[in-house]
Amino acid sequence: MMKRKNIFKSITLMLSLAVMTTSCNDFLDVNDNPNDPSVSAPRLTLPVAQQSFASLNAISSVNLGQYMVYNWTTPSNWSANQNLIRYNVTTDFSSTLFETPYSSIFKNLQYIEDYEDPTGAVDYSAYDAISATIKGFQYQYLVDLYGDVPYSEANLRSLNTTPKYDDAETVYKANIENLTNAAILALDLPENAENPESQDIIFGGDMDKWAAFANTIKLRMLIRLSNTGQDTYINEQIALINANGAGYITEDVVANPGYSDDDGKQSPFYGSFVQAATGEQENRKDYTVATDYTIDYLANTNDPRMERLYEEAANGGYHGAEQSTILPGTGFTSNDLSKVGPGLLKSSEQDQPIMMLSEALFLQAEAAVRGYLPGGDAAAEVFFKSAIEASFTFLGVEDAVAEAQTYYAQPLTNIDWASSPDKIRAIITQKWIALNGTSSLESWIELTRTGFPSGLPIPAESGGVRPVRLLYPTSERTNNSNNVPAQVAADAFTQNPFWK
Repeated sequence: MMKRKNIFKSITLMLSLAVMTTSCNDFLDVNDNPNDPSVSAPRLTLPVAQQSFASLNAISSVNLGQYMVYNWTTPSNWSANQNLIRYNVTTDFSSTLFETPYSSIFKNLQYIEDYEDPTGAVDYSAYDAISATIKGFQYQYLVDLYGDVPYSEANLRSLNTTPKYDDAETVYKANIENLTNAAILALDLPENAENPESQDIIFGGDMDKWAAFANTIKLRMLIRLSNTGQDTYINEQIALINANGAGYITEDVVANPGYSDDDGKQSPFYGSFVQAATGEQENRKDYTVATDYTIDYLANTNDPRMERLYEEAANGGYHGAEQSTILPGTGFTSNDLSKVGPGLLKSSEQDQPIMMLSEALFLQAEAAVRGYLPGGDAAAEVFFKSAIEASFTFLGVEDAVAEAQTYYAQPLTNIDWASSPDKIRAIITQKWIALNGTSSLESWIELTRTGFPSGLPIPAESGGVRPVRLLYPTSERTNNSNNVPAQVAADAFTQNPFWK
C-alpha cells in the first residue's frame, strides 16, 4: 500500500507541474519542464496518463451518461444540470470529453511511445502495449460521440498544432488494428522489456491482463459494427482475438494508485460526492438523485440492486423524480428523493471502475447471439446470467450470486432468458442496469445503436428527441477552425454515428 501511496504523491506532483489547456494545439505536457525539458520517463508518465484517463471516465463520462439514459435527475431545491435535463447541447456541452483526451491523456501516452532509452539497454514495449490499449478505449468514445476526429496528425505537439480530422470509420479500424497488435505485443515482450509493475495503476504490470483488456475493447468496437453489413470483417477480427489466446477480461478493470481519504487523493467518483476526512456530502451528492422511471423499474422487477444503486431518502423510502427543472417545491427536494447509493459510493479508497466485467460478459452474450462467438443461444444465456451475477457482486448485494439467480429466474421479459423473445433487447436492458453509475456513457451509446432499453422517457422540456452525439467544442472552433467540420445545433440529434 505504501508503494501505491507514493505513486499517488508522484501523480499529484506531476499533475501540479503540468499546464493543461482545453484544445488540441496548446498544451505544456507533464514531461515538458520549461527549465529542464524531457525530464520524465515512461514509468513516471504512465500513472499520470492513467489517472487522467480514470478521472475522465469517472466523472464527466458517468454524469453525462446517467442523464442521457434517465438514471439521475436534479431535485427541486437545486438548479444544477439544467442543460442536461433540457438536452441543450451546445459547443460547451460536456466539452471535457473531447478536450481532456487530446490535452492530457494522448499527449502523455504519445510521449511514452516516442521515448527511447538513451543507452539502448531498456525496451519499453510493455508501455507501448498499454498506451495503445488506452488509446483504443478513448478513441472509440471520441468517434462514438463526435464522429470524425483528429487522429493521423494528432498529438504531434509543435510539429502540427492544427491536425486534420480523419474519417470516423477509418479511425475506428485503425484502432482495432492497434488493439490487435497491442495484445500480441503484451504477450510476447522482448527480454529486456521493462515491466512498469506498481507504476501501472490499473493492472500492476500484468501484461496478460492488458492483452485481455485490449481484446475486450476490440470486441466492443466490433459489436458496434454489427449492423453495418461487415460480418466478414468482424469474424476475421474475432479470429485474430482467438489466435492470441488471451481471451477477454475476467474481472472488473479498475484504477487505483493508492486513493486515500485526503483532499485531492480520493477515488475520483467517490470524491466528487463526498468530502475528504469529514465524510460530509459535496453539493453534487445533494443535487444528484434517482429518476422515477429507474426506481419504478427496479422496484417492479424485484431487483435488490436498487438499494445499492440508490440510498433511502432522508424522509423515508426509495423515490425518484422525472427529469425536469420545474419540479414542485414540496415532495421533490433532495430530502424526499433517493441519492447515489452505497454500492457506488463505498469509500474514499475504492477502486475507480474503467470497464466492468458485467459489460464484457454482455458483449460476449451479444456476440454469441449474432454468431460471432460459438455456442449460439446456450452460450449466450450463460454469458447473460454470469453478467448479471457480476453486477450483483460489484454492487455488494448480500449473497450476491444467489440473489442474482433468484432475480433472473423470474419469468419476466428482459430478465429471464427463456421469457425474452428479443435476446438483444434483454442483453442491452440488463446492461443498462449493470452499468448504472459506472459506465453509463456506454449505455447511452448502446441506446443510440440498438434503441434499447425501449421506453426510456425523454424530458418534457427538451425538444422531444434524445441526442445521438455531441458537438465539437468551442476550443476546437477557435484553435483549429480550418479543420473542424462544420456543424449546426440540430446535428446533435440527427447525425448518427457511422455505425448506426
